[in-house]
Amino acid sequence: MDALAQKKCKPCEGGVSPLTADEIALLMKRLNGWSYTGSVLTKTFEFRNYHETMAFVNATAWISHREDHHPDLSVGYNKCRVDYITHAIGGLSENDFICAAKIDALFGL
Repeated sequence: MDALAQKKCKPCEGGVSPLTADEIALLMKRLNGWSYTGSVLTKTFEFRNYHETMAFVNATAWISHREDHHPDLSVGYNKCRVDYITHAIGGLSENDFICAAKIDALFGL
C-alpha cells in the first residue's frame, strides 16, 4: 500500500492555494487509474452487481467520514464514479490524493 494511504487528511477551511500542476503530476504517479480533469480527481470503479457496488459506496462513505473529506459519488447498477475536489480552495489538495489512495486500497481488498 502506498504511504499516501497511511496519511490522515488535514482540515481545510480555505485560505490556501490548490496544488500546482507539478505537484498534481507527482501525486498522480502514486495512484492507479485516476484521472485529472479540470480541477477534479476522478475514477470509475466497476463491479459484478448492485450489491457489490453499494458495499463499495458504503465503505467509501465510511472512509470519507473518518477523514472528514467527502467525494461526489455517481452510482449505477455496477459502477461508481468517485470525484474528489477540495471545494474550500476550488482545486485539489493533498487530502484528495490521500482519500483516493485509501479508496484504491479498499478496492484491492
